[in-house]
Amino acid sequence: MHDDQEEAPPRRLNARDTDVFDLGDLTFYPGPGPYLDRRALVFDLALTGRPEPLPVARYVEAVAVVYPHLTGATFPDHAHLFAALCSEVSKLDIGLELHRWRIHPRGRFARVATQTLDRRTQHQVIYLVWDWLEAITLGEPFDRAGRMAKLQESFNRSPYGGPTTYAILRAAERRGIPTVWLRDEGLMQYGYGRRQVRGVSTTFSTDSQLDSGFTTRKDDCKAFLDRLGLPVPKGEVVTSLAGALEVAREIGWPVAVKPLAGHKGIGVTAGVRDATELAGAFARAGGEGEAVIVETSLAGSDFRLLCVNGRFVAALERRPPWVEGDGASTVEQLIERENATPARADSPTSPMGKIITDEAMIACIEQQGYTRQSIPAAGAVVRLRKVANLSAGGVSIDVTPSVHVDNQILAQEVARHFRLTCLGIDVIAPDLARSWKEGGLGIIEINAAPGVFMHVHPAQGEGVDVPGAILDTWFGPNRPARIPILAFNTLEPEAIKEIVDLVLSRFPHWNIGAVCPAGVFINRSARPMHRDYLANVENLLRDPGIDLLLVAYDGDTLELDGMAHQGHDMVVLDKPTPIESILARDLRPGGTLIQLTGQDVLIRRQGLVEEFTLDPEDRFGRVFLREVALIVGGMG
Repeated sequence: MHDDQEEAPPRRLNARDTDVFDLGDLTFYPGPGPYLDRRALVFDLALTGRPEPLPVARYVEAVAVVYPHLTGATFPDHAHLFAALCSEVSKLDIGLELHRWRIHPRGRFARVATQTLDRRTQHQVIYLVWDWLEAITLGEPFDRAGRMAKLQESFNRSPYGGPTTYAILRAAERRGIPTVWLRDEGLMQYGYGRRQVRGVSTTFSTDSQLDSGFTTRKDDCKAFLDRLGLPVPKGEVVTSLAGALEVAREIGWPVAVKPLAGHKGIGVTAGVRDATELAGAFARAGGEGEAVIVETSLAGSDFRLLCVNGRFVAALERRPPWVEGDGASTVEQLIERENATPARADSPTSPMGKIITDEAMIACIEQQGYTRQSIPAAGAVVRLRKVANLSAGGVSIDVTPSVHVDNQILAQEVARHFRLTCLGIDVIAPDLARSWKEGGLGIIEINAAPGVFMHVHPAQGEGVDVPGAILDTWFGPNRPARIPILAFNTLEPEAIKEIVDLVLSRFPHWNIGAVCPAGVFINRSARPMHRDYLANVENLLRDPGIDLLLVAYDGDTLELDGMAHQGHDMVVLDKPTPIESILARDLRPGGTLIQLTGQDVLIRRQGLVEEFTLDPEDRFGRVFLREVALIVGGMG
C-alpha cells in the first residue's frame, strides 16, 4: 500500500453498514475467568472506522440524561465508555448489584468483560447499549424505556428474578457464601459439598416435605391449631354455594371466603356481608365443585408474623391498596398514576407491585358508590380491595418493633411444631401491640414458603434482614459454607492418590473429590466423566458427601470456560503459563500459594513468603504435599 493510500477498514463481524461499533465473539463464563474474577459475559468490541464515531464526551452527554451521575465523566476511549454503560444498564433501573467490568486491549479491538447474573438478560443488555450508541451517532430517537421494560421482563423470568430469591442471593454474596443455580433441578445451591443447602425461594432441602405439605391442607391445619388451644376463626370447607350459605348463616355474617388450596391471597374475599356478595366471593374462590373455606371474617388488620428456624424475626401489616381523589381524575386514572410510581415497579427490588384491576377490585369500588370512570372528590379515599393481597397491589408496613411479646411467643409456638426453615403465620388482629390473650386475634393460615422481600424492603417502615437470618440457620463464623478447595494448573492421578492418602490418614471418614484431565475421582475410586469439564467440577461441588475438592485448571480450560467456583484455599502452580497464573488471583485470604518457576519455588502462606531453589533430586510434588499436610493439620 502506498503512503498516500487510505488504510482499509477492518473486516466487519456483525456491524451494519451504518454502524460505528462492531461486536462479536460473545463468551459466557459461569464463574471467574481470565477476564473477570466472577461470572461474566465477555465480548470483542471494535470501531468499524467508517463512519467515524462521535467524541466520547458527546456520547457521555447523551446518556447522562438517563444516568445523571455520569455527567462530566471521562473515559480513555470508546471501549471504556461502552463497558461502563453496559454496567449501568445491567442494573436494569432496579438497583441490581452488578458493578464489575474490565477492558483488555487486543490491538484493533478490545475484549470487554461485564459482570453477569442472568446470561440471557445480559446478552440483551449488550445489544441495547450497542443500538443506543448507534442511535446517538445518527441523531435518531431510541426507545430505551421500551427496551428496558423487555430486559426487566427477561430478568423477572430468570432463576434470579424472584424478589425473595434475589434478596437471599444478595445476602449470600455479602456474607461470602457461594451460590450456584442448578439448572437441571431448578434449585439454588448455597455453599459447596457437604456444607451446602439447596432450595427454591424459602423452601430448602433441610425442610420436612411432610410438614410443608401439611400446611397446604388449610382445613386440617386450622383444626390442628385449634387442638393446640390457639385462636382460629370458626368455619367449614364446602363445595357448593348452598353449603357456603348454610355455613355463613350458622357462624354469622360477615364471613371470609377463600379457596382451600389457594396462595398469595388469590381468590380470597373478606367482609362478605350477605348472600349476594357470597355468590360472587364463592365464584372467585373456585365455584361449584371446588373446595372452598367459609369462615368468620375477623375485624382488624391483616398481619404476617414470620419465624425463621423456630424464632420470631419479623412482622408486617398488609393493607389493601387505595387511591386518593384530586377532584379531576377518574379512579382508573388515579390507579394508572399510582402504578407508574417507582415504588410500584413490580421488580425484584421494588416494595410494591402493580394494582391489579379485576372483578374483586371492581366489586369493591362499586360497593363504595364508584365506578372506574368516577371522579372522586379531592381528598376522598377509594379503597380498591377488601383483602390486603400484596401481589395485587397491597401495601406492606413493618411493625416488628411493636409486636407484643405474647404474640411473638404465639408465633414461635406455632413454628415449633413444623420442621421448616421459614414459616409465615397470617393473623387478623386489631393491633399486634396488644396481647392475643386479650381477644380479637385469629390465625387465618400458615405458609411453608413465605416471601421475605416484603420484610426486607417494606413500603413503609424499616426493613428486617430476614435473608440474613435464613442463612444464619446453616452458616456462621464456625459453620463455613465452603469446603476446602485446592487448585492446580496440572494434576496427575498419582498426585491425587498421594493427597487422598495423606488426607484420609487424618480424616478417615472424609470423601475427597478430584477432577483432572485424566478423570474424576472420589478418594481412590474413578467415577464417570462428563464431556463438559466444568460439569465434573460442578457435580462434585453439588455432591453433599464431598469434604474437600482437588481441581486442575489448565490454560485451555481457563481460556475457553473459566472456573466453576469462586476462590481457592490453596493454589499449586507448576511452571504456569500467564493465563494459568490467574489461579493465584483468586486465592482466598489466608490461603497458600506454591509456585514453581524453573527450579525456583515460591511459597506464600498467611502473609509469610518463602523462596528456595528446588534440589535436583527432589520433586515438586513433595513440596506441595508438605504444604497440604500443614493445611490438613489445621482442619477440624
